[in-house]
Amino acid sequence: MAYTALYRKWRPDSFENVVGQEHIVKTLTNQIKAGRIGHAYLFCGTRGTGKTSIAKIFAKAVNCEAPIDGSPCNHCPICENLSNNRSMNIIEIDAASNNGVDNIREIREEVRYTPTEGKYKVYIVDEVHMLSQGAFNALLKTLEEPPSHVIFILATTEPHKIPATILSRCQRYDFKRISISIITQTLMKYLEEEKIVAEEAAIKYIAKVADGSMRDALSVLDQCIAFYLGEEITFNKVLDVLGAVDTSVFTNIVTALVEKDIKKCMDIMELVFVQGRDLSQFIMDLIHYFRNLIVIKSVGDQEATVEMSEENLEVLKQQGHSLTEEAIIYYIKAFSELEMKIKQASQKRVLIEVELMKLCQPSTESSLAGVMDRLAHLEKLVKEGSVHREVVVTQQPAITEPKAPKKKILKDAIPKDVKEAMLRFEELVSRTTGLEKAILTRAIPAYLEDDYLYIICEDEIQKNRLILPENTSKINEILGSLHEKNFKLKILTVQEYDTFAHSTKDITTAAHDAKNLFEELKSQINFDIQEI
Repeated sequence: MAYTALYRKWRPDSFENVVGQEHIVKTLTNQIKAGRIGHAYLFCGTRGTGKTSIAKIFAKAVNCEAPIDGSPCNHCPICENLSNNRSMNIIEIDAASNNGVDNIREIREEVRYTPTEGKYKVYIVDEVHMLSQGAFNALLKTLEEPPSHVIFILATTEPHKIPATILSRCQRYDFKRISISIITQTLMKYLEEEKIVAEEAAIKYIAKVADGSMRDALSVLDQCIAFYLGEEITFNKVLDVLGAVDTSVFTNIVTALVEKDIKKCMDIMELVFVQGRDLSQFIMDLIHYFRNLIVIKSVGDQEATVEMSEENLEVLKQQGHSLTEEAIIYYIKAFSELEMKIKQASQKRVLIEVELMKLCQPSTESSLAGVMDRLAHLEKLVKEGSVHREVVVTQQPAITEPKAPKKKILKDAIPKDVKEAMLRFEELVSRTTGLEKAILTRAIPAYLEDDYLYIICEDEIQKNRLILPENTSKINEILGSLHEKNFKLKILTVQEYDTFAHSTKDITTAAHDAKNLFEELKSQINFDIQEI
């Protein structure tokens, strides 16, 4: 006897065997039990979710001589004939190859004749969205008022392409993607029946790759069984068959991106390439890894959102601490764009390596996202102490003096409130968040000869960000809560401040001291980012 593919062998023959579509099964069985059977149904959903299978079961159930709880008995002559394709009551039509007006006219002629056995003739039109406009128009009248012995079941993966006049005449049922856990449980049950040994981790990965399609999962499983005939199906064997990589590779590449280690990224890509892994699948899996990373960071390790082993989950949590949500989203966008590029590319490896280099060197990326990633990296370096900054802390618990021993430089001639704001500038920085915090971390408080508190930025990009009304308002609000005074702010670049300071002719003692302070702070913070 010829071999039967698993997805055909294990196609459900009753509603009880359908998995993942309980909401549809319940509705259809209730209709059959109550005798409230419609004349036209539209089954929508992605591939491999059970549209055709449920259509065939429904066709058997409405014709069955002794249905059991709304499901076909599979033992009566009608059910047996339908199961063995010996009945004329089920007519399957592939709309992709029979999409003309003449094909629909044939159906209109045929529906007038009553079924040879049973109660209903059931027309199952697969990929109905492929019908031409003329064919849809020809079908319209028949679909609206068919003979009482005819049922139409239209199946499609793209319901948005179906005219509204057709949609309004059908009962619509949307098929959900089947969850990874349900696919895993079902495959394990089938393997037990087939007497094949497999690791649960291997089956889980197959379920993840199937992307909600039971048919895809069974096809991949069939391929793995054939490749390792008579052997146990392990996780590594599944990776070999699919050309995929182990989760540890994604863990290592994320660590390399966080550390901005180009050599480590190149070594990982060399390993992936030498092992003959599929590079398109590699990028898709990497995007999914970042998706899990941001889910863990945002909503926690809920079973419904992240499905992986406890060991990998712990690694994911640890990596989540070293990345901001903005950085993860930036990586997802970058690799998603890369995925689109490499589909038709002949040098996939080169494109991936160039993208990794760009992500490890944010200074080469001129986009806003790249600038934000660059600033986030700088903030991380400052926090870790990689950027040398000399900080003197006084014994006064409420005030921390950053960046320089300011008490020696600041004179009484500087207004008292501005002096205090300069001394407590780190407190202002600590109360900000996001990109503003990253900019203020690299900024210097300053004073000339008026009553303004100056904030000196490194360049125009940072200055333009800070002078936005919502940001200056936030800074003033924080200053007000710290000092109980409304400050007047001036935000300048370091070049503007130098020009302004040197243009002052009658320099006061306060301004002179402020200039000395500014020069000392500037030499310690080192504005040259390229050297960091």
